[in-house]
Order: sequence, then structure tokens, then C-alpha cells
Amino acid sequence: MVTIEQAPRVRQKRSDSVFFPLMAITMALIVFAGFAPTYYLKYQFNGPPLSLLKMIHGAAFTGWIALLVTQTGLVAANRRDLHRKLGVAGAGLAVLMVVLGTMLAVDALRRGFVPPGAPVSPAAFFAVPMGDITAFIAMVGLGVQNRKRMDHHKRYMLLATAALIGAAVARIQLGVIQQAALPMSFLVADLFILAAALYDLASKRRVHPATIWSGVILIGSQALRMAIGGTQAWHDFAASLI
Repeated sequence: MVTIEQAPRVRQKRSDSVFFPLMAITMALIVFAGFAPTYYLKYQFNGPPLSLLKMIHGAAFTGWIALLVTQTGLVAANRRDLHRKLGVAGAGLAVLMVVLGTMLAVDALRRGFVPPGAPVSPAAFFAVPMGDITAFIAMVGLGVQNRKRMDHHKRYMLLATAALIGAAVARIQLGVIQQAALPMSFLVADLFILAAALYDLASKRRVHPATIWSGVILIGSQALRMAIGGTQAWHDFAASLI
């Protein structure tokens, strides 16, 4: 029997068991929608050939998204024993994601890649994926540091993933997105921060500190990378990598 004192905690656990898996599944759907023509359903869409680096990165990114969905599901099912075991593999996968993401960003810089409609040079755009990676590192690091504080841990890990979905958003074949791919990729990531904040207010009547810090990191990195990307020092740094 649930006592009066335990009731709020039980309600919180039940609502968490819906919200976090739902957010993870939403991210997975966005990633699939963005990369279906060039990766997941490449042959059906007659997508362009992929380099080995892109194939490996795609597999690692897919693994991370699948792990996020699995981990939120395990916590919802109260299987924290399996969650902790998979967490060890997740830490290794996060490191691999950072390495591959950096390599792919440098490769895009060397190919002169800029997303459709982005009024920036390849060197300036290089700050965007590097900002994503930096925000991801910061939030995953906080998530690992707070792994024994589950309410902090799951927010950091969920919102760290939000920092990486911009590339998928920018590839979704909708006119409103393709006309402003870069701002839309930022906006969708920020909407996950907003969703977490609104959920905190509804369930806790306050915004959780992990949500606040994740918002500071993600939104702050978006502003900072746009400022840094236009500086001569950043262009010199990008030129040294070409």
C-alpha cells in the first residue's frame, strides 16, 4: 500500500516513466526522418554513395539513439541493474561519438560543406558541429558525474542527445526547414529543453537544476559558436585543418 508520504514520489516515477521514453522516441523519429533518404532508406531513395567514415558514424549515432531509447525504457521498467551495465558501454560509445563526430566535421570542412540556405562560409559553419560536440561532451560529462542522482543523470543524458540532432533536423525534407536549415536545427534542439522545463514545472513545480544547466550549455553554445565562427582566429584555425 502506498502511504500519503510516498504518493508524490510514486506519481513522479510514473510520469517520468512516460516523459523520458517519449522524448527519446521522438528524437529517434527525428533522426530517422532526417537520415532516411541518405542512410536508413538510402537504396529506396537512390541516395548518394557514403564514405566509410559516414557509414561508421551513422552506425555509431544509430547505436547511441537506440541506447537512449533502451536506457529510458529500462528505467521506466525499474530495471536499473541492466541500465547500469549498459551505461558502461554507453560511456565508451559516447567517446567514440565524439571522435567520429570531430572527424566528420573536419571532413565536411575540407569538402567545403555548408547546409542549404546557411549564409556562412564552410569555415564559419565548422563552428556549428564543433559546438554540438562540445555541448554533448559537457552534458554527458555531467550525466556521468551525476550517475547516482537519477533525476539529474537522465536529464543530462537526454538533453545531451538533443545537442546532436541538429544535423538530422537540417536534412528533413520540409520547405520550412530547408529554407532555414541552421536556425531550425537550433530551434528543434531548444524545444527539447523547453519540453523538459515545462515537464519539470508540471511535475515538480520548479525547473530542475539539470534542465537549467543543460539549457545554459546548449543555448549558450549556439550563441557562442555563431559569434566565434565569424572571427579571424577561428578561420585561421579552420584553415590549419584543411
